[in-house]
Amino acid sequence: MKITFLGTGTSQGVPVIGCSCPTCVSTDPRNTRYRTHAHVEIGNLNIQVDAAPEFRIQALKHSIPKIDMVLLTHGHADHILGMDDLRRYCDMRDGEALPVYTNEEGKERMRSIYGYAIRGKPKEYGYPAFSLFRMPSRLDLPAGVIHSFNQRHGNFESLGFVFIERFTSKKLAYFTDCDSVKQKAIERAKGADLAVLDGLRFKAHKSHMSVEQAIEVADKIGAKKTYLIHMTHHVNHAIAETKLPGKVRFAYDNLVVDLC
Repeated sequence: MKITFLGTGTSQGVPVIGCSCPTCVSTDPRNTRYRTHAHVEIGNLNIQVDAAPEFRIQALKHSIPKIDMVLLTHGHADHILGMDDLRRYCDMRDGEALPVYTNEEGKERMRSIYGYAIRGKPKEYGYPAFSLFRMPSRLDLPAGVIHSFNQRHGNFESLGFVFIERFTSKKLAYFTDCDSVKQKAIERAKGADLAVLDGLRFKAHKSHMSVEQAIEVADKIGAKKTYLIHMTHHVNHAIAETKLPGKVRFAYDNLVVDLC
């Protein structure tokens, strides 16, 4: 199992437009963050987790060869506005729509924004097509199992995931855009090879976990390694990382972690 961090920033990205703070003017590439989205390879399946506005840039950079399905954590703009660029992957599926698994809010936003593409097959070659499915609590696939969990994201709900690869038993927990992680999700994620957690900034926030809250969740999960994502420009990578415990680090754009 492998995860590629295509973006690790907030809805504004980093640098922030018009900002001259030390993070935004930094020459450290780890302080340049696209909006948060990731690509997960489990067995022979290529799974796209959200599609930020910069998806096309990152798909080309990382030569993503195919997409078999999309997991949409929720329908906020920074996680959904790259979906139209998945049209090329529909071409590769011989006219078959891409399955998109999400919650009810995500389905509603998909219909609102991409109504022209909600169909069983593309209108014609070169067009996108998406089949929408309510993400079940357990999705069994030939390559493994994906468990999903409802999370509180301020006044919204998002989805968190635990991936378990069938033949290697490798486990990846992915919880972004949440103000907490429920005990049931923590129990399923325990002992993960890698945990990926929302860690917006050091100061508390009403709809995201702070770095301190994320560290507490990381301690409960007890993963071999934990990466924090969805950071604002208040997190200057090199400086902020010195404040983290040994098994917790900040992710950065283009980081690739192979769990084999």
